[in-house]
Amino acid sequence: MRLTILGGGGFRVPLVYGALLADRGEGRVTEVVLHDLDAGRLHTVARVLAEQASAVVDAPRVTTTTDLDDALRGADFVFSAIRVGGLEGRADDERVALAEGVLGQETVGAGGVAYGLRTVPVAVDIARRVARLAPDAWVINFTNPAGLVTEAMSRHLGDRVIGICDSPVGLGRRIARVLGADPREAWIDYVGLNHLGWVRGLRVAGRDELPRLLADPGLLGSFEEGRLFGADWLRSLGAVPNEYLHYYYFNRETVRAYQEAEKTRGAFLRDQQARFYEEAGRADVSALGAWDRTRNEREATYMAENRETSGAGEREADDLSGGYEKVALALMRAIARDERTTLILNVRNQGTLSVLDPDAVIEVPCLVDANGAHPVAVAPLPGHATGLVCSVKAVEREVLAAAESGSRTTAVKAFALHPLVDSVEVARRLVDGYTAVHPGLAYLK
Repeated sequence: MRLTILGGGGFRVPLVYGALLADRGEGRVTEVVLHDLDAGRLHTVARVLAEQASAVVDAPRVTTTTDLDDALRGADFVFSAIRVGGLEGRADDERVALAEGVLGQETVGAGGVAYGLRTVPVAVDIARRVARLAPDAWVINFTNPAGLVTEAMSRHLGDRVIGICDSPVGLGRRIARVLGADPREAWIDYVGLNHLGWVRGLRVAGRDELPRLLADPGLLGSFEEGRLFGADWLRSLGAVPNEYLHYYYFNRETVRAYQEAEKTRGAFLRDQQARFYEEAGRADVSALGAWDRTRNEREATYMAENRETSGAGEREADDLSGGYEKVALALMRAIARDERTTLILNVRNQGTLSVLDPDAVIEVPCLVDANGAHPVAVAPLPGHATGLVCSVKAVEREVLAAAESGSRTTAVKAFALHPLVDSVEVARRLVDGYTAVHPGLAYLK
């Protein structure tokens, strides 16, 4: 079975390959094709993978290419993890937004809108090529903003594109662990959009254990989201939000923390990864060792400003091991081997949430089999969550419209409608600022 990884020179590719190395079942991936526009990064990541596979019998064969069409031909699965504009683009997204006093995070707020406007045209081109060159392939999208990009690609690939994210998985795992339950045996009632969802229940043997968590201040203070949001706020919501909702519920505090930080997250990762690729590219250095050291630092500093603002403290050791690669592998196995499983995924709504149309991509538990991912019916969202989900989905639709039409006016509308951008004038300045620094937005007229 052949897996093509787009963004194959990306820093987190070894996580995916490591998961493949551990998969010894029938019908496993036997060939991995790495595609990237940067040949140097491809070479470095291939060195890391070679070290990972050095002691593994029958490790999946790895090839590299900078030709997208060659990478797609013959693929059974396509894993998309591209970053249009690179980490320099992410740093610019943050800088332009923070100068206007609004959030520049890569998937939330003004930064997410800017990143979406850059990424959607590229993702649509990839989807069209997949439809032409590998029509039977399944596309697993991790490219951010994951829900928005998955919806853009679904217009050309239908249900053969599925978005993944590790945030809901990590949240469900932490809640189950606190409640003394095995995450593999728990049903997680999670619903929303990517980076905008809530755990509303966690059922073990048919019993919802979430009320027990919400009623116990000690338990609430014993895991990351409990400390991040605070026990009182979680009890008010009657649910546990995805960590990214901290940007909404504590927006002013977070923007202030980002403005006062020595570096934004994007600038930190840009500089950190530049050091990694320089070090790991040297012949006298263990590329895998350099990658391990860099990854540990990256994971430990994840959402550091939010945790500092809330007093949440350091991340727990169990949360430093990633997770999205395990979701990707479980998804591929379920489809390729018809190993039926349940995963929280980004898929077309198909009537699951009545407040959104059938084609809107949402993030919910899905039953997965050889025919793909099928969203499970969920109860309606409470009013406060419905309003936020509908508002952000409306913004995503304006981003898609702007990317399709090239309309600068529609791009301004996308920024202005976002609940974390509080002014049409700010929206206009954001478009001016982003088009000035991003060549990828030159299509906006």
